[in-house]
Amino acid sequence: MKKKQTLILLLICFSSIFISLFVGSYRASPGEVVDLLWTKLTFGDLSRFSVLLQTAILDVRLPRIAVVFLVGMTLSASGVVFQATFQNPLVSDHVLGVSNGAAFGAALALLLGLEMIVVQAFAFIFGIIAVLITWGISKSYNRSSNLTLVLSGIITGGFFSALVSFIKSVADPLDKMPAIVFWLMGSFARVSKSDLLFSIIFMGIPLFFIFLVRWRINVLAMGEEDAKALGMDTGRFRFVLIILCTTATACAVSLSGVVGWVGLVIPHVARILIGPDHKVLIPTSLALGGSYLLLMDDLAKSIITSEISIGILTSLIGAPFFAYLLRKGTGWK
Repeated sequence: MKKKQTLILLLICFSSIFISLFVGSYRASPGEVVDLLWTKLTFGDLSRFSVLLQTAILDVRLPRIAVVFLVGMTLSASGVVFQATFQNPLVSDHVLGVSNGAAFGAALALLLGLEMIVVQAFAFIFGIIAVLITWGISKSYNRSSNLTLVLSGIITGGFFSALVSFIKSVADPLDKMPAIVFWLMGSFARVSKSDLLFSIIFMGIPLFFIFLVRWRINVLAMGEEDAKALGMDTGRFRFVLIILCTTATACAVSLSGVVGWVGLVIPHVARILIGPDHKVLIPTSLALGGSYLLLMDDLAKSIITSEISIGILTSLIGAPFFAYLLRKGTGWK
């Protein structure tokens, strides 16, 4: 990647993070925030800052910014990888049914009145289970292919979607239903400092390995026959990529709920800007995805007095923007 491109991406990332530090119900001046962060980084005396300021910035906003950025990176990078893996520019990070499985797990936990950490655990586990079911269905056919795997994902997603509808139909409309609907629409309102380690392990580590093997994704994107001719074990490499993306996506959905369009729109935007080379496409998608979702989260917190679901904003912006991209040309080659 050229130095100019790298600098622009870093500027976009740092700008979105810096702006997000000042968005929220608690108002703080830029000078106070910068002074607090510098004091924290240099292990200075924090006692001269109010407890409210320290809590708002260090315990609430910074962890939320980190988690939102990781989720945005995960959804966009998974979209890029799945589009290359399945040779289809219209697939996204939820193609294997992970979001529907996670939605069912969270809805079930909310219906049972369990704690939020258990809700997240249920969402993560059922997201993984959904992909395993998809994989099992595809392998049950004599001739397994990428198309079979995608269609199996549609089958699994439809099944778990029906289960979610069933849970909503039996949930208490005054108690459980609002919580289930709010989670399904996507939100980072309940993200806390304790979610940061979970995010780093299950999103950060898979993204790191995807970044390391991004040049090999170029070979896989060339097609099955060409990749095998170059000595790649396509089946094994595709399996590894699916495991990495599934783990990261299941973690993302368990924390944020169902946030649509990020994994579909951002990869196309990045491909238009820098081309189809995955050596630069992956880091560009990571930067754009994280920054985009962070700005959407800022809007969700500031448009009205009460926080709205981020899934509403990503859909309202993503759907027409993707229609524009299709009209202009996605840059897919």
